[in-house]
Amino acid sequence: MKETIFGVIRKFSPQLFKTYKVCAMAGTLGPKRMEGDYQVPEGFYYINEFNPRSNYHLALGINYPNPSDRVLSDAFKPGGDIYIHGSCVTVGCIPVTDQQIEEIYILAAYAKDQGQDFIPVHIYPIRYSNKRSVDYLASLTKTDAQLKAFAEKLESVYDHFEATHQLPLIMSNEQGEYVFSGLSKKVVTPVVAKPKKVKVPHQTRNITELPGSVTSWPLFAGGNENFLTYLEKMGKALVPSLPNGIKKAYVQVDFIVDADGTPVNFKVVRGVNEDFDEELITTLEKMPVWQPARINEKPVAWKMKQSFAIE
Repeated sequence: MKETIFGVIRKFSPQLFKTYKVCAMAGTLGPKRMEGDYQVPEGFYYINEFNPRSNYHLALGINYPNPSDRVLSDAFKPGGDIYIHGSCVTVGCIPVTDQQIEEIYILAAYAKDQGQDFIPVHIYPIRYSNKRSVDYLASLTKTDAQLKAFAEKLESVYDHFEATHQLPLIMSNEQGEYVFSGLSKKVVTPVVAKPKKVKVPHQTRNITELPGSVTSWPLFAGGNENFLTYLEKMGKALVPSLPNGIKKAYVQVDFIVDADGTPVNFKVVRGVNEDFDEELITTLEKMPVWQPARINEKPVAWKMKQSFAIE
């Protein structure tokens, strides 16, 4: 989902020359902060290496860790060796097809030969002009103020370049935060608010006490294998409801199997976004009645936690 902008700049008239699609991804949204986290860096970089003998066809190195990363990333193992390369495989680099890297490599080599020593590479978490991507990023940063502030810093440069086709002066301070000079103010276009979806009341019960242990756990109709099959079918059925650009997700939910076997009080612990999580709960509430947990022969309520894939 990350958006990479590679900049071979025409001297007097900066303009989009061509768009290349990154053909594989690793990690999640957010900056790279340590070796082995499989993250693609996010931030403002430049090409600092040309490798025509790469194991990945051809490769252009970028200067990760940059001055900001050296402050904010792991002091001993921040990682490195981040490249734009061919072969369409990655554990944190920016891969394209072999044909595409040949074009990009030639463009960069020609620009450098013509005197452009600084070839910028800006890596953003999303394309900020895509509303669905913006909504998805907002859902991820809703409870992470630090990541939200970082993404907004990147967005300000994205918006500036979209409006002016010029780069601001990009620096970092002692805290590793990006600071800019010559940045234009964002022009805000009024957006007509869409009517909010009416939330359907969920199946909740006032269950105040849960035992610390039970003689037997709740049992799904037909047993555990049937439960896994049920989750697999439900995961496939929910794929069309995933946000645009997301083909697969892992979710985790809590719920209670009450003393009468009814599954209630569903809560999404790890979800996708607000709309999807609402639909996920509504779907889960159609789950069949279980055999309840028991203490000796007495049925009791029991809290469950379950992870599964939407794919």
